[in-house]
Amino acid sequence: MQKKNRFGNQSGWHAKRDSNIVKAKLDIIFKKLFTDEGNQHLLQAYLSDTLGIPYDSIENLVVLNSEIMPDSITEKYSRMDIRMKANGRLINVEMQIKDEGDYKDRSLYYLSKLYSGQLKSGEVYGSLNQCISINIINFNLFDCEKYHSSFSMREDSRNEQLTDKFTAHYFELKKIGKNIDKNNKQELWLRLINAETEDELDMLQQTGVKQIQDAVVVLHKMSADEKTRELAEMREKALHIEATEKAHARAEGEAVGLKKGEKRKEAEMISKMRKSGLSEEQIKAILNS
Repeated sequence: MQKKNRFGNQSGWHAKRDSNIVKAKLDIIFKKLFTDEGNQHLLQAYLSDTLGIPYDSIENLVVLNSEIMPDSITEKYSRMDIRMKANGRLINVEMQIKDEGDYKDRSLYYLSKLYSGQLKSGEVYGSLNQCISINIINFNLFDCEKYHSSFSMREDSRNEQLTDKFTAHYFELKKIGKNIDKNNKQELWLRLINAETEDELDMLQQTGVKQIQDAVVVLHKMSADEKTRELAEMREKALHIEATEKAHARAEGEAVGLKKGEKRKEAEMISKMRKSGLSEEQIKAILNS
């Protein structure tokens, strides 16, 4: 028999209450959670648990783009990624909610920019640092059951690593199972990011993992802050407008493509009818029938 929590609901991830919590998978909340003043220990813990790096071994952690520019909140096509440097590595973390059909190419493009952008005039290629891309996505990208996929540069037949300078991690939130594993900290962070209700945050509080509990407290404080809630609403609106515009553009493109296809087929049919010896009047009559 399942136990009931302090709200009278059965424990488990099915028990959900309506909530007005801000959602960490909204990119602006995600960025504030990990980069606001006083939250660096959360970012350090997240990197440690996500990449399997001992917490105490992460040194000189510096966020390179912690500031959230006012215009970027309402700008439809702005990025809210987190770029940082730690232990000589360059790391980029991005939260993506909508599937726009080109995310593999997009993530590779930004990883390439992260790598190439560090070389200054006169510097040697050997000075380039390892670059790691962490992509948290709210849709399915790969044809597999695992929520975590990791890619590096390797020789196809021998599986020999060319270099460790390029690594891309993808975490698919839709593939997280229903049963919580308190010992899997990597998964706990994903559950925190994916949480949409008070019940889910309560369950995370009960795991006993200190940094996860701290992150839940921060999310509750952010949810209670009127300014933060307004920023979240503005950002959600901008992202909704962006998605609507892209869907409309795709629909228009498909309609134009369909018309072009129909005209091409009609032209081919007219050509065949002419070759068969039909007159223009006969062809016109057939087309209008």
